[in-house]
Amino acid sequence: YIPPQVRKVQDTLDDKKREELRRLKKMVNGLINRLSEPNLASISGQMEELYMSNSRKDMNETLTDVLMNACVTAVAMPAKLMMEHILLVSILHHNVGIEVGAHFLEAVVKKFDEVSKSDAEGKECENLLALVAHLYNFHVVHSLLIFDILKKLVSTFTEKEIELILFLLKNVGFSLRKDDALALKELITEAQRKANTAEKKFHDQTRVRFMLETMLALRNNDMRKIPGYDPEPVEKLRKLQRTLVHSSGSGKDTQLRVSLESLLSADRVGRWWIVGSSWSGAPMISDANSKTQQKLHIGKVSSRIMELARKQRMNTDIRRSIFCVLMMSEDFMDAFEKLLK
Repeated sequence: YIPPQVRKVQDTLDDKKREELRRLKKMVNGLINRLSEPNLASISGQMEELYMSNSRKDMNETLTDVLMNACVTAVAMPAKLMMEHILLVSILHHNVGIEVGAHFLEAVVKKFDEVSKSDAEGKECENLLALVAHLYNFHVVHSLLIFDILKKLVSTFTEKEIELILFLLKNVGFSLRKDDALALKELITEAQRKANTAEKKFHDQTRVRFMLETMLALRNNDMRKIPGYDPEPVEKLRKLQRTLVHSSGSGKDTQLRVSLESLLSADRVGRWWIVGSSWSGAPMISDANSKTQQKLHIGKVSSRIMELARKQRMNTDIRRSIFCVLMMSEDFMDAFEKLLK
């Protein structure tokens, strides 16, 4: 047995493999270049066939590479083009497997972290944030990651960060409000506090004031106060997504509930959000300070079911989850799918 790390070093790709990868990249590139809303169904179908006939690893790396080249440029990308590209990722994420979305998300977040630390003048940061925002809009990633990014931006709070906060809130603000109003309220309070302390630091006060007004409009659920806010394109593509996703659990069951810290340290400690990805070391044991345990996410469960679970002595999270799934499933296929998740 040769461990994967050693295998990677040893495996200097032979000519045949290199040629195969080149041909695969050419095919994926051709499909992505033709991608548009009307032909999304046929292109996602062809992509799924490529996933069936090639190794997942090669396909994930090729698709991520092609999409990053197409979407992450120094000029601002058109919003509709971004949405169509991410919708394709979302369909593959739901139909092929969650490692598709997970691989792409990790590449985007790492690139964003790298670009935000550099002093690049271009629009790469906005483009990368737009990718993350639409991954959230199309149910690939949970709001947890968006809040992590917003908190990071608020903690730095320079003029560049204020631009990025505004950009992100304009894209996903109202969805965040629906998902977790309390976390959004805390974030707004923190931003107001930062703005008050850093008031004298900025030459141009108008951007800060505008950001605070946008946040207040979000808190008060006032869409008219946010210039250029139009939920119509996203809603239209969400409807298309529902028609193209095969499984019944296409909604929030397959969302990656992963934090920014976990994604950035994935190479060191492994990827717990992908089934079968190995741990290096034992972070769960070494992280003695952190008492926060991952709660099993089983959606909203009525108090009656929870009471029944208690009476049946379901005394751990996983037992309660399995009990609730069995009690609340529509049929055996639904139960099977939910248990797998």
